[in-house]
Amino acid sequence: MARTDTRLEFNMEMRVALIGRHTDFVETIVFLFFHLLRTYTTPTPLLPSACPESPLANDVLVVVRTGATEVLEKLPVHFSTVLACVPDYIIYSDLEEDVEGHHIVDVLDRVSRNVKMNVPEFWLYNRLRASGRQRLEYQTLFGSGPSGALDNPGWKLDKWKFLPMVSRALEHRPNAKWFVFIEPDTYMIWQNMLKYLSRFDASKPYYLGKHMYIGKVLFGHGGSGFMISNPAMEMVSKHWRENQDWFDEYTAKEWAGDMILGKAMENIGVQLVSASPHVQIDSLNTVEWTANKHDKPPWCYPPVTFHHMTKSDIRALWQFEHDWLQHNDLDTTPRLRDIFESVMQPRLLSELVDWDNQARGSEYSDEAFAKLSDADRATITQTERDAQASFEQCRAACESKPLCIQLFYSQRRCFLSNELRLGHAVESRCVEYSHEEGKCIKVQDEGVADVVPQTASFAKSGWIMSRIFETLEEMNSKCKNTKGGDWVIEL
Repeated sequence: MARTDTRLEFNMEMRVALIGRHTDFVETIVFLFFHLLRTYTTPTPLLPSACPESPLANDVLVVVRTGATEVLEKLPVHFSTVLACVPDYIIYSDLEEDVEGHHIVDVLDRVSRNVKMNVPEFWLYNRLRASGRQRLEYQTLFGSGPSGALDNPGWKLDKWKFLPMVSRALEHRPNAKWFVFIEPDTYMIWQNMLKYLSRFDASKPYYLGKHMYIGKVLFGHGGSGFMISNPAMEMVSKHWRENQDWFDEYTAKEWAGDMILGKAMENIGVQLVSASPHVQIDSLNTVEWTANKHDKPPWCYPPVTFHHMTKSDIRALWQFEHDWLQHNDLDTTPRLRDIFESVMQPRLLSELVDWDNQARGSEYSDEAFAKLSDADRATITQTERDAQASFEQCRAACESKPLCIQLFYSQRRCFLSNELRLGHAVESRCVEYSHEEGKCIKVQDEGVADVVPQTASFAKSGWIMSRIFETLEEMNSKCKNTKGGDWVIEL
């Protein structure tokens, strides 16, 4: 039995300042007191008896796609978390090796010699084959997003893995009913994944995922995870083998492997089924918790994946799963709101220093005001004009707007938002920060006199706690009106 203690878990990156108005201080103390009453389980390895039970579990192959430039940094945490309850999984990469006793398969070894010798992005692969990891000097992580990480040779090579990976996975488990494809920064909630897949007839060709387009090609986003049934796997594998030369030329011209797989699926007439709102393209820190597109708020539904997850994110969500399975029956499905209440809500405070909560709404700064028309400038209140002067004035501007629930302040720029996000830490020695890019672009050198006084915070984030409570109550009320129960199935 796991030892338990009553405590409030904080992200160690957060440096908290309970400063500001008396009302915010009281709200914060009440908020913390509430969460101190909650019981959290001390992190322990998940025992097999605590794994979800499902007749489908042994009929699913989980496929992890990775690469030599990221595998040592991102993959090991999954062995004691995400993959601990998965009966069968395989890991494909661009280098055959063993990582912490787990074998990694080179999925590109059967690509034609002509491609390997003549396609520029294979220089990394050929170097790995010739000299192994010892000669690997490029240790950047895979990028993601609309344009990928075009300066990363590992990312450029990645697009060649998708179709061989599908074919090899089917070869590895020809009788599996489902194949689930994820990346090392994907978190898969195994219990929810099994329940979601059980809603579909695995004897029919299905291709499920987070819908995206490049041009006119619809495909399932790779980092968010996608799922393919056995019949669809057989169809697309056969199509690829019979048209491999064409796909080699197509892949050489395109840049996204998940889109190339989507094109192959389109060719065989298997259209993507949207897995929204269950498949998430964001992490715990970047997801918009109050989103409500098409009257299907993710808040009310069970998530099956998250993307861009850090190791600490993965461990926190794994602990949540462990606690959930310990204290709930198997028929009770964790929803997004359950994850928020247990994992994220304790981290929200009136103010966080050295933190960017990704407030993405109105901006108040000299640059923003200069872009306004004369008519729009005339509508700006004095409170809004003063918002860029300080964090306190930025907060006052947020409080003056009934729907504003969070704010970010840095370098005489104030951002307000009606959307709820947590965000991420900002380096304490950052002297130039891009809120738009969400990263520090200049760090103060060690040994150099402080540019920013130690008594000041370079970046501050805040939440209007009373409004957060009201917003969450409103979100919970929306769940009463959702149709179709736990799962959204759009066939």
